[in-house]
Amino acid sequence: MSKEITVFIVLIVYKVVLVLIGLWAQRRTHSNTDFFIGGRTLGPIVASISYSASSASAWTILSLSAAAFTTGISTIWLFFGLMWGHGLSWYWLAPRLQKVAAEKKLVTVIDLLALEGSEKTKRNIRLLAAAAVTFCFVFYVATQFMGAGKAFATTFDMSVSGSIMLGGGIVLIYTLLGGFWAVALTDTLQGILMLLASIILPVMALVEVGGFSGLWTGLQAVSTPDQLSLTGPNMGLMAMGFAIGTLAMGLGTFGQPHLLTRFMSLRDAAAVKTAQKLAVLWFFIVLGNMIILGLCAKILLTGPLADPEQLFFIMSDRLLPTIIGGILLAAVLSAIMSTADSQLLVSASAIAHDIMGEPDEGESRLWVSRVVISLLCVVSVSVAILLPSDIFSRVLFAWGAMGAAFGPVIVLRIAGVNLNPKAILPAMITGLSLTIFFYLQPNSVGDILERLVPFVISFILLYVTKQQPVKVTS
Repeated sequence: MSKEITVFIVLIVYKVVLVLIGLWAQRRTHSNTDFFIGGRTLGPIVASISYSASSASAWTILSLSAAAFTTGISTIWLFFGLMWGHGLSWYWLAPRLQKVAAEKKLVTVIDLLALEGSEKTKRNIRLLAAAAVTFCFVFYVATQFMGAGKAFATTFDMSVSGSIMLGGGIVLIYTLLGGFWAVALTDTLQGILMLLASIILPVMALVEVGGFSGLWTGLQAVSTPDQLSLTGPNMGLMAMGFAIGTLAMGLGTFGQPHLLTRFMSLRDAAAVKTAQKLAVLWFFIVLGNMIILGLCAKILLTGPLADPEQLFFIMSDRLLPTIIGGILLAAVLSAIMSTADSQLLVSASAIAHDIMGEPDEGESRLWVSRVVISLLCVVSVSVAILLPSDIFSRVLFAWGAMGAAFGPVIVLRIAGVNLNPKAILPAMITGLSLTIFFYLQPNSVGDILERLVPFVISFILLYVTKQQPVKVTS
């Protein structure tokens, strides 16, 4: 049986499973709370693995290995940056956010941003936050569809446009059916498949190059001095800027609504503690092994690649038997779409819940959510087709923009700082606009201006305008 037939059969089975999950989840979805955070009943396995898959889908499998292949061992700073960000997010932010969300009955992350202040102030915060989420997620979701399009096009010799529309249609169907439950469960399944893929192929590549000793020897033979340097071509202060800028990617984890929603949906503190360990272990294995795959490919593949983001598929063809490679490829084709569903759902919540407000008793706005999801899906597919770009740069932009806009507010509020509600909107505008401004400029070393400066300035603005606690005198 050919690889194409194998992949096609596995994909059909897998997609049927996703749709069945959506139909099952539809029976558990009766309200906005059910649709957006699963009724606050998520267990640790589903929460941790779905969080991980939503965070690390297409760009991790395709772009992180490509970055290691192109730039060499300096990619390790990406690993450190993401590990500290996700680790601190799970061990410091998650337990506190889960508790606050349960106590205050918060449904979305924007509820947390607009927790205090006058009705006008809260309304303005909600409007800006919803606009920022929708703007960023159009590009973020488009990257997921681009990743799926590249995979389908490579495997089945389809046009990229047709592949993008196919991937977007599949995601749309199961997200519309079951909302958060469908998204969380399908992302969990996809996260497990990603984990298996990130173990099998890198291990095979490492064996092929002769283990870690063979990897280092081989890299010395085929790499440039810059590719063997921990800071690439950067020296002195430039090297420091590169390291700090790359580590600053971790700041983005504190402002991602589609990830923070997982914390809010956990059922209790015990579930948080178990989920912490599972999530950090998942990231350690997947991120680390994708870098190893890219470095091994540097030795095994001769010459540059026209599109380094195709590296995973090229290595799969080279190292794995047809059937195993086909099954693994089918798993990745599905897994790289896992972020899109969560982001579509968060965007729907921004309109149906955060802008329109709480529905009256007995009123359901699920139809509004489903219309928003459909429209955003169509727009994102159009962006992916009409405005093609590499996956990595678009993910980093959207990641940094939301991190700078929302992260400082969330960190300070969860830390117990008494924020001035009137300063939140200016701080969010500052973080978002500075990220866009620096993104449009020539790259700074390690993108330090884009990744660090907007977050820090927004953070300082909020902190210096904080309100002093009211003293009670007897």
